[in-house]
Amino acid sequence: MIYIKVLLSIIDTQATMKKLLLLFFTLPVLFLYSQKKNVKLAAEIWPPFSDVAGEKGFALELVREGLVRGGVEMDLTIIEFDAVMDGINSHTYQGSPTLWKTADRENYLLYSEPYLENRLILVGRKGSDVSAKSLKELKDKRIAIISGYAYGASVYSTLDAILIPGKNDQENLEKLLTFKTDYMLVDELLISYLLTYQLNDISRFLEIGKEAFLVQPLHLAILKNLPDAQKIIDDFNNNISAMMSDGTYNKILELNWIQSDIDGDGVLELVLHGDSAGKNAPVSYYKLMSATSMTEDANRYYIDGKVYDGWQLVPAKYKTDLLKGANMNNTASSGLKLKF
Repeated sequence: MIYIKVLLSIIDTQATMKKLLLLFFTLPVLFLYSQKKNVKLAAEIWPPFSDVAGEKGFALELVREGLVRGGVEMDLTIIEFDAVMDGINSHTYQGSPTLWKTADRENYLLYSEPYLENRLILVGRKGSDVSAKSLKELKDKRIAIISGYAYGASVYSTLDAILIPGKNDQENLEKLLTFKTDYMLVDELLISYLLTYQLNDISRFLEIGKEAFLVQPLHLAILKNLPDAQKIIDDFNNNISAMMSDGTYNKILELNWIQSDIDGDGVLELVLHGDSAGKNAPVSYYKLMSATSMTEDANRYYIDGKVYDGWQLVPAKYKTDLLKGANMNNTASSGLKLKF
């Protein structure tokens, strides 16, 4: 009987020890989880970069992924642009995932490295001259722009062109097609989608400039006095760099071809979305960053996890028609499809 009592006591002690050990290893995990950061950010409706809940905003998805990889959750509010800046200044919001850098904003905001670019292209009606590289070449021309955006001093200080603000690209397009403006400035990412999904409309109604009229890097920006602000930005920068190399950008942007250093060797590749490369080598693609120290090679392709140095080396099984319709539903629901 005494032996049985001792045995039961040992078993009970062992069970208690197991519970203590489980608690010992669980507490740090629970502590870390409870310490997960949350930042309150605000952005405006700005397809294809940001949009309302339930619609796709590519910049927002990139920022969310970059923050989550660093243990930070993004609590996002979509409002008008003026309200974004007012909310940041009043500390209602702690920053924005889609800001351009200005001298004034740098006084109180900490900026990430640019993770995407707004490259503005001059767009006119069919037959228009879209070769201008500055507003000085467009004297007395009416240019539709989106109100509230920090296009830069070179735009707002010019007396050569007449700037006509609009709420969005759709409104500006309607003004252009009804002869209320002569040109509009459109982001190159939106142009890439139009050329992919609405080529017939573009060819029929519009002339597209060949070079970026203006280039503005896009940043995540948070208040300098936010706890661990510098760490949040440093982690975000590191995560964005990894995302450019591991294929995340290609997947999120949903374009057939983008240019990025997918394998981290310092040479830019043309990266395919999916496994249908087209019957001929691509003649157009979306470059993530226009200013880069990396080597550019437009004849280097990354397809299905492998780099090919030359179109002739791409296996025939990939040289099928581009599946342009594959992402059409996503594109239309994201506000990218313009009505002509």
